[in-house]
Amino acid sequence: MRHFYSLAWLFLLPFAFLHLLRRARRQPEYLAHWRERLGLVLIPPGKRPLIWLHAVSVGETRAAAPLVKALAARHPDHAILLTHATPTGRATGAELFGAGVIQAYLPYDFPPLVWLFLRRARPVMGVIMETEIWPNLYAACAHRGIPLFLVNARLSEKSARGYARFRALVAPALRALAGIAAQTMNDAHRLRELGAEAVEISGNVKFDVTPPADSGERARELRELFHCRFVLLLASTREGEEAMLLDALASLELPGLLLLLVPRHPQRFDEVAALLAARGLAFVRRGEKLPPQAETRVFLGDSMGELAAYYAAADLAYVGGSLLPLGGQNLIEAAAAGCPALIGPHTWNFAEAADQAVACGAALRVADASELAAATTTLFHEPMARERMREAGLQFAAANRGATERVMAMLERGM
Repeated sequence: MRHFYSLAWLFLLPFAFLHLLRRARRQPEYLAHWRERLGLVLIPPGKRPLIWLHAVSVGETRAAAPLVKALAARHPDHAILLTHATPTGRATGAELFGAGVIQAYLPYDFPPLVWLFLRRARPVMGVIMETEIWPNLYAACAHRGIPLFLVNARLSEKSARGYARFRALVAPALRALAGIAAQTMNDAHRLRELGAEAVEISGNVKFDVTPPADSGERARELRELFHCRFVLLLASTREGEEAMLLDALASLELPGLLLLLVPRHPQRFDEVAALLAARGLAFVRRGEKLPPQAETRVFLGDSMGELAAYYAAADLAYVGGSLLPLGGQNLIEAAAAGCPALIGPHTWNFAEAADQAVACGAALRVADASELAAATTTLFHEPMARERMREAGLQFAAANRGATERVMAMLERGM
């Protein structure tokens, strides 16, 4: 089965580069470092053994932060290679770790490219964040005796059904891994159903992510900038959500309400600004470094690395990607900041965490944008309810920390 898969990659490679060119129209960074996608990674000279960790994009890179820090602290004689698939993931890695890691793009999963990557990088161990299953990469690591781990692994029912159609390809790949650290019991069960063997349950390392050291100071500056208005954060919104949210929220007659709108992808900042202008809504952009005026309805958070500060500065937050069937973004960040959270019905990317947050009172689930507007109105008038949600969120986040230590124990057994 894997031979047919590799043959398919041979024909798909030209189209993969055409895809890069199309993406580069909106985000020119996709054309940078393109040779790395052929396995031509540049490893600085030296004889330090190398630990390789793959984090596909922004969310996975931020989730990897506790592991990167733990690996660097416990193995200072090792270099760390951090690979990505997107420019935003790479930019996030540079922001978080600077020169402390080597960065590159992961090559396409075609055998000659994978082998070239491994020959040049020569990792002593590999770690894949969340659920990236690349059969040729996994097989090549097993053949070369490189222990490869899948950590913080999650697998929704929908994804499991999709992978099950290719079980003959997926099962051998999963069995080639030295270990799998699943987020939840349900994730572990689905992975075993697909053929995985060495599966442990570690919890979610995103609970161990600490905000940037200056987040508290930035949050205080934001509160001063907002002149103590009631701030509803629309966090990590996805394409199609902004129009829906503005339809429901922009006309709310709540004194001092300010919508803090933060799109998930930075390449959409200008697009969302154009949407606000077309609707005639008074707004300012974070990048303009101007305070909102009394007539300002929307503050557009067009900055990178400030989401923790936005959560800490907000009175209430909607966690994006959950009103539309997109799986939802990371509500753990809201809980850790003590920000009451509203989430939509589509949260399969954080299914167990979302259910637990709702059950403990840290989050409130709404069916649609109309219910979101109604919940906002209710909580606007009930500060004690918001305070209870804030406390529940802080307790929920604290109770679920510790996954990094469990993952590190598994990795160190396999090194």
